[in-house]
Amino acid sequence: MKLASVIRSAAVAVAAALGLSLLSAPASADPGPSTEYRQLVGVGSATTEELLNSLSRAVPDPDNSPSPWLIASYDAEGASPIKTRPVGCVLNRPNGSVYGLQALHDAIVNNTGCLDFVRSSRGPRAPGTRLTWIPFAKDAVAFAVRSDSPLNTAAGLNLSLIELREIFSCVRTQHNGVTLRPLLPPEGSGTRAWLLAQLSMGEAQVGACVVPFQDNHGVALTSPGDIAPYSVAQYIAQTGGVTADLHGTTVLPKWNGVSPRNPNGTLNTAFPFVRDIYNIVRTNRLSGSPSADPALIGAFVGPGSQVCAQSRVIQAYGFVTLGAACGSTALTGER
Repeated sequence: MKLASVIRSAAVAVAAALGLSLLSAPASADPGPSTEYRQLVGVGSATTEELLNSLSRAVPDPDNSPSPWLIASYDAEGASPIKTRPVGCVLNRPNGSVYGLQALHDAIVNNTGCLDFVRSSRGPRAPGTRLTWIPFAKDAVAFAVRSDSPLNTAAGLNLSLIELREIFSCVRTQHNGVTLRPLLPPEGSGTRAWLLAQLSMGEAQVGACVVPFQDNHGVALTSPGDIAPYSVAQYIAQTGGVTADLHGTTVLPKWNGVSPRNPNGTLNTAFPFVRDIYNIVRTNRLSGSPSADPALIGAFVGPGSQVCAQSRVIQAYGFVTLGAACGSTALTGER
């Protein structure tokens, strides 16, 4: 059986058990109607938006107020501005982890109460205790190429970190006889920030040849030399029919002999570029603080939290569960 068939069969089985449709893309998690406001509001990462969309429909509000559902997770893309509370709280829609963190920072500094958490696909940039990164699943980042590209070989992409850095800094312009066209998500993307950190690069080192594209939109790869970072979980969910299929003709080759997916189509945690994904909250809203928020703690903190308990939903969207590590509050830092 072809791998694509294995992936879709597995996705169908899991999704059917969860009541998820594989026939059409899930609706945006922006609460609808627009006058529906929920207790916990989040913005940020495009990589985890569909997963949080589904979780927002699976986690009830224990108080049943102001909505039967606890979590409002606003997508990275869509109409802007968004309104997150009945009074005030009109803000530009943040596209990605970085801009989500900026929005949360603004809400904290101005004491607006407009946001409660940020979806993030990268960890803290600096030490500190003001924010807590709460992990709830594991993802990996592979390098997508077109299926008809000379870059797509049986051996995979045998590139060192130095060579990858040279590609995204536009020093290396050829590989396997093809002119390279590297793509990166926009500057607000957590995946972009995470990858540049892995390659020991800053924004100043990104080359002029690099083309921007929205995270995990494989349809943007249109030429034989295109190469772009891609969430493996997103690729699994897209090709399995759980989310909108935006992979186009892309494939995820091996990297130095290691496949990003297992033979059964699930994410391979032995792949070199593995990362945790997070919901970021203000530390003083956790236990031990006068500002502790029971609803936020119940939603995100600990392996028995409402989000961590949804392991089947997490797996249906291509991610790997964390077990006892889910909901840890050990990682703190600054944006």
